[in-house]
Amino acid sequence: MATRFGYTLMTEQAGPRQLVRDAVAAEKAGFDFEVSSDHYFPWLSAQGHAPYAWTVLGAVAHVTEQVELMTYVTCPTIRYHPAIIAQKAATLQLLAEGRFILGLGSGENLNEHVVGAGWPAVSERHAMLSEAIEIIRALLDGGLVDHRGEYFQVDSARIWDLPDDGVPIGVAVSGPRSIDEFGPLADHLIAVEPNADFIEHWNANSETTSIGQGAALDPARAIGQIPICWDPDRDTAVARAHDQFRWFAGGWHVNANLPTTAAFAGATQFVTPDDVAANIPCGSDLDELVDGIRPFVDAGFTDVALVQIGGESQERFLDEAAGPLLEKLRSA
Repeated sequence: MATRFGYTLMTEQAGPRQLVRDAVAAEKAGFDFEVSSDHYFPWLSAQGHAPYAWTVLGAVAHVTEQVELMTYVTCPTIRYHPAIIAQKAATLQLLAEGRFILGLGSGENLNEHVVGAGWPAVSERHAMLSEAIEIIRALLDGGLVDHRGEYFQVDSARIWDLPDDGVPIGVAVSGPRSIDEFGPLADHLIAVEPNADFIEHWNANSETTSIGQGAALDPARAIGQIPICWDPDRDTAVARAHDQFRWFAGGWHVNANLPTTAAFAGATQFVTPDDVAANIPCGSDLDELVDGIRPFVDAGFTDVALVQIGGESQERFLDEAAGPLLEKLRSA
């Protein structure tokens, strides 16, 4: 199975009109799919943006023709009620004419705290996500839904505009426990760590559909994501990555719990440019970028979304580097 390579519409680093323009340019450059973050806050103030992802994706669905679209990822538990997520996903799938995958995850305090509902412990967040996915599935199946659960209530809800072929669901996982819990509820695996054990465990679970060669018809996909910072000048690339993406060094166990951009700035104040460059491929050498992305392919991921760091760098990246980089990735 040939690996698909995607482009990330990073809502934290660009405004909505630019994101739509970048989506068109990314499709023209040859990316197979496009994913969008779904944040209320950027991680760091230097990123400077956080438009509403679902409005952006609706516009992107209208102006693109072939690329698949995906939320990477939406939290359907606190800021959004799962019944509303189901309606949004169905509508977007209709606009995208079947090109949309609903990517879900247990969320981050950074975005969910804004509605004043508190931030639960991880075990409760996982239980909420499981219940939310069940509600979303039921609504996307059609018919009238009533639900009285531990965390959510749904009263006589129905989605009136449904896509004929439904909406595939991907779920973000971080290890065997989350795969066992969420895998049977989802169609695809989502992870930001190039860990082959995730895919092995998914494939070993009798309740999930296999990933990779020899799998059943329409097998599950493993969808990863990696930041890169292309620039003709490597020092400029490293400086930009440090300025806007040093939050990445904390890892998701930390990042999920920090509430504000100030908290992320404080938590990353001792992260150096060299630290960032050691973890994020930077510069103009396309072979080095390919080597940085390769661990996801080697781990068995079927799809890898690239994040080009820096809103101001997108146009030049898409015009000059994206096409040659995709050629090298596919030939590698």
